[in-house]
Amino acid sequence: MAQQKMLQFTKVDRRTPDKRPAAERTEDFAEIYGGFATPRAGEQASRCEQCGIPFCSLHCPLHNNIPDWLMLAATGRMEEAYAVASATNTLPEICGRICPQDRLCEGSCVLEQSSHGGVTIGAMEKHITDSAFAAGWVKPFSPRIERLESVGVIGAGPAGLAAAEQLRMLGYRVEVYDRHDRAGGLLTYGIPGFKLEKDVVARRVAVFVESGVIFHTDVDVGRDVTLAEMRRKHAAVVIATGVYAARGLEISGNTLDGVIPALEFLTCSNRLNMGDSVADFDSGRLNAAGKRVVVVGGGDTAMDCLRTALRQGATSVKCLYRRDRANMPGSQREVDNAIEEGAEFIWQAAPEAVEGASGRVSGVRTVKMHLGLPDASGRQSPTPVPGSEYTLPAEMVIEALGFEPEDLPTIFGAPELKVKRNGTLAVDDALMTSLPGVFAAGDIVRGASLVVWAVRDGRDVAQHVHAYVRRAAAAPSLANAG
Repeated sequence: MAQQKMLQFTKVDRRTPDKRPAAERTEDFAEIYGGFATPRAGEQASRCEQCGIPFCSLHCPLHNNIPDWLMLAATGRMEEAYAVASATNTLPEICGRICPQDRLCEGSCVLEQSSHGGVTIGAMEKHITDSAFAAGWVKPFSPRIERLESVGVIGAGPAGLAAAEQLRMLGYRVEVYDRHDRAGGLLTYGIPGFKLEKDVVARRVAVFVESGVIFHTDVDVGRDVTLAEMRRKHAAVVIATGVYAARGLEISGNTLDGVIPALEFLTCSNRLNMGDSVADFDSGRLNAAGKRVVVVGGGDTAMDCLRTALRQGATSVKCLYRRDRANMPGSQREVDNAIEEGAEFIWQAAPEAVEGASGRVSGVRTVKMHLGLPDASGRQSPTPVPGSEYTLPAEMVIEALGFEPEDLPTIFGAPELKVKRNGTLAVDDALMTSLPGVFAAGDIVRGASLVVWAVRDGRDVAQHVHAYVRRAAAAPSLANAG
């Protein structure tokens, strides 16, 4: 890579990687963005202002050393750029693809605030890491000292993977248990391939396996192994299950055939694209082809459902959202992509009932909404407009209203495992639950959130586990307390 001087933002305009045309990309589930060519990557990295106070890093949950790896990439030192990027991030190639950079690092870039256009940080993170994999710089990691203790991690999603990496680096025997047949959790089964191709996840998991992390797939904790058994086997346990209980529509008609939870729909699609057979797709239940589809919700999961339905061949795809675009919780970039691909957004509208005939969905009775004063979330509160009801025809209604924790104390057979009012696990400042030696990280603690926060939590919990095990080794009675 040719070396570039920094602070080139007055000479070089912001450019993002090329995006495939909508008509082409809706024909498959491949990622829609290409990568930077090497000269273009150096040019874009050279736009960085190398701020004295790097707001991009401050507003990244992982506090990635973004200006440093941009400078290294701009000056052709790509292997060092990867070393710096991966020092603070377990999954840089994944965060570079799916993080909402417009709300985090890029949105906080000084150049974005000064109207020059922020540095394309996410695309550069992807470029650096993909280049590192291609060049063979991504190697299995080996701890300096092998410890005698083992740690069990429940959940192979981003929080579990981050915890497993850090614990293995500290020398522990790490065993990860996941109820699915592949590691990756939401990365593998929830996020569509057009945002994150599954071989990207698989190659990172392969590095973990080569580094000595042991994965037990198709193992459902509470059914195949109990939490009590895991506590006896391991010096510590980390619960990183995420939150998978879908919020459903609490309106009449919500049990009609054709009302589908978002994650079930997305998981089916991902399994098909990985070569699996899914009976509910073959039967037509989870197949949007030839159907009028209404997606209820305004987050990134709703955008994923809209775009998946379009690729499956739906005749029309509409998003029903009770607020306006400015009040949406999802990424504006994903809204733009959905619109380009043919999704229609019906703003300030909410479902009143799902209508049907002979037990099947035929439409959604909808009411227009008025936006009033901001609520506790800071967004304007929606209220129905009297007399504004109408019906949207539909054969499939997808519930994309968010996720809540599963009842882990019951599932794990551990009623003493304390939860908070919203069902997430209660933890102390060291991320330990009410059970000594049992820690928790990611969405199961903070609620449904971003992948980058899950990675941060997983890395943090590993340090707390390490401190706990070392204390227990020094004073064995601590390990048996409670």
